[in-house]
Amino acid sequence: CVHTENCFVPISEIIGVEETELSKKQRHIGKWQKMARPHAFTVYYVKKARKHRWRCSDVTFWCVDEHLCNQWIGALKELLEKQKSRPKQLLVYINPYGGKRQGKRIYEQKVAPLFSLASISTDVIVTERANHAKDNLFEVNINKYDGVVCVGGDGMFSEVMHGLIGRMQKDSGIDQNNPKAPLVQCNIRIGIIPAGSTDCICYSTVGISDPVTSALHIIIGDCQPLDVSSVHHNNTFLKYYVSLLGYGFYGDILKDSEKKRWMGPMRYDFSGFKTFLFHHYYEGTISFQPAKHTLGSPRDKDSCRTGCHICKQSEQQLAEQQKESGLKHEEDEEEWKVIKGKFLAINAVNMSCACPRSPKGLSPAAHLADGSADLILVRKCSRFDFLRYLVRHKNQDDQFDFSFVNVYRVKSFQFTSKLSEDNESNVMDIGKKRFGHFCRDHPSCCCNTANTTWNCDGETLDSSAIEVRVHCQLMKLFARGIEENGKDEAAYSQSSTEQLL
Repeated sequence: CVHTENCFVPISEIIGVEETELSKKQRHIGKWQKMARPHAFTVYYVKKARKHRWRCSDVTFWCVDEHLCNQWIGALKELLEKQKSRPKQLLVYINPYGGKRQGKRIYEQKVAPLFSLASISTDVIVTERANHAKDNLFEVNINKYDGVVCVGGDGMFSEVMHGLIGRMQKDSGIDQNNPKAPLVQCNIRIGIIPAGSTDCICYSTVGISDPVTSALHIIIGDCQPLDVSSVHHNNTFLKYYVSLLGYGFYGDILKDSEKKRWMGPMRYDFSGFKTFLFHHYYEGTISFQPAKHTLGSPRDKDSCRTGCHICKQSEQQLAEQQKESGLKHEEDEEEWKVIKGKFLAINAVNMSCACPRSPKGLSPAAHLADGSADLILVRKCSRFDFLRYLVRHKNQDDQFDFSFVNVYRVKSFQFTSKLSEDNESNVMDIGKKRFGHFCRDHPSCCCNTANTTWNCDGETLDSSAIEVRVHCQLMKLFARGIEENGKDEAAYSQSSTEQLL
């Protein structure tokens, strides 16, 4: 069997194989004009470009023997069938309203043809209202699917995630309102086709916000475990989040930007500038459990990458710790650390939260699946110092190298306000008694929920007093984490000796 160029592709990165009809023009090129009737087949495969971008490329093989050509096609299709991690049946939710309202077009023009090429069958649901996908996930026969795909922004992903995790807990009889309940892991992977105004989660787990790249990760069956944090108030479940839970600066930005959705993505810049000028701070008490199981730390500059050894070993360490301690909550209480103060920003991140505007993110060394979150406390400081801190998110300097910034790697944490603290004799009872609210230390202070907003993965959360717990690798994505760099990617795709063409 002869082909026109040298091309080395591992079976794991082949998308599909099809018999090819040669045109009359092609038959009369060079050596093929001597053949009575050349036969051909085309192999479609993943081609890795710069900055984590993937594309579908193809190479056509020609030969004179029809039987030999069919043998090759059959052998390659048989090898693809043996790739057990690949999905065959997907449930797809499309948000037609998110971002620039391009979700349906992006899926139909860029993604659906690739799924068809890879022989993946799909059930597609175009959502008609908020929580349509979430509600539907509680009703469908979820076991018939190999994965769930959401087409939209971070909000659409959050909706699908809540539906899938909630469905798993319901089927297993787990009470989500119990903050200490061990949640059941979701083995059904979620794929994200970015089509929103913000695609932070896609950027942090794939390395780029690009529909074709994400579709190809789904097709070849990549799998990336992901930590999920639960948020509770007064033993009542509020939300899950996988990237950012922010209070103060980032909560105020979101609250203000929600009133200006007509501005599009530009509203975040406007609201950010406005929030910075107002410079509010909040007084209260934070208690947290250090993540003693993880091998990393927020300032070790050991970024989470494909096949991350810290995530793998931290998962094992956490499992061993839980096996030893069992349900000894009294021992857990002894590990809590308490910090009181006035804060400009309180951020808890499960991943780096990197995006095109902030390539390193809020916490560059945060890990996707180590069972911990990075708790970042920005204390009251001058407006100039706070600006210096914000600018660090866009350069290579250590953004935690300020006297007014503290960062801790934690597995759970709680918040209460000074107002509540005055009525509590024991700070360690946080979470057992009724939470108060953060009090804005400002002339216009008004202690009610209207003034207190959390930014929970880009959605507002009005309960300011919360209890948060990280659930190690609760769910899985069709992703592989961020690969090291372009050179490593090229070496990876050419050095693999697994069943090469």
